[in-house]
Amino acid sequence: MTTEENHQAFEKDFGNNSDGVSGGAPTHQLSADETARAAARFGYGPLAQVNTAEAQLRPFGGEFQPGLYKSVEHRKFGNPAPLGLSAFALTTFVLSAINMGARDIREPNIVVALAFGYGGLVQLLAGMWEMAVGNTFGATALSSYGGFWLAFAIVLTPGGFEIGKALGGAGTPQFDDSFGLFLFGWFIFTTILLVCTLRSTVAFFLLFFFLDLTFLLLGIGYLHRTSEGKPNPPIIKTGGFFGLLAAFAAWYNALAGIADNSNSFFIVPVAHFPWSPTGRSRKTARETV
Repeated sequence: MTTEENHQAFEKDFGNNSDGVSGGAPTHQLSADETARAAARFGYGPLAQVNTAEAQLRPFGGEFQPGLYKSVEHRKFGNPAPLGLSAFALTTFVLSAINMGARDIREPNIVVALAFGYGGLVQLLAGMWEMAVGNTFGATALSSYGGFWLAFAIVLTPGGFEIGKALGGAGTPQFDDSFGLFLFGWFIFTTILLVCTLRSTVAFFLLFFFLDLTFLLLGIGYLHRTSEGKPNPPIIKTGGFFGLLAAFAAWYNALAGIADNSNSFFIVPVAHFPWSPTGRSRKTARETV
């Protein structure tokens, strides 16, 4: 359907007759609230059919925004969220696969290049652009995880900052304890962000839920070592598994932010919680109709 056909269909279903009964020929233009309800009814994303600069868009992982936000119709910048999500996803995917023992790779040093260049620098830049477009949550999250990957790369850089050497070398109790505390700090931070996604979409919530479990399990794996004093392999592998889930959830949200009617034959479903603004508006629309 074209934009004009969609608008006519919206007016047919959500316009009011002169006698006040829903349906039939409308006698007024759709308000911002009616347009939002119509978009929810027809299953489009939060950027579809936004006709006023004052409209409040729904929470959306593709914009890395868990709360209501202003229309982006007249925004001068593109959406930086898919770039940051993709940078996070690829770096997390590689490290998590290594943590799971893929191809018997025992050292994660290949991640250093990704952590500096893509997961670190590119994600940090995406976070700064989120600040420019007015998305505080996106700026905080993407910039912070960009900093995480830079810090991770600094720790693992061979012969660079000698952090591991100062702690006795990788695999020693002092290094593992320090790294476990490092991971637990990120677990706490991710839990804070997770709370902010509870009224968003299921896809957005699952990204932070899987990531939270990843940090928790990896932190436990480094602190709760085996009898030989090594990080606990089953717990590390489990953390790697949830890291893979977090990576694919990030890619999914990135696709949801990139795909629209101009470049895709379909809109990626993100599933809204029934208590979210979109879930409530859909319930109201069904009750009204």
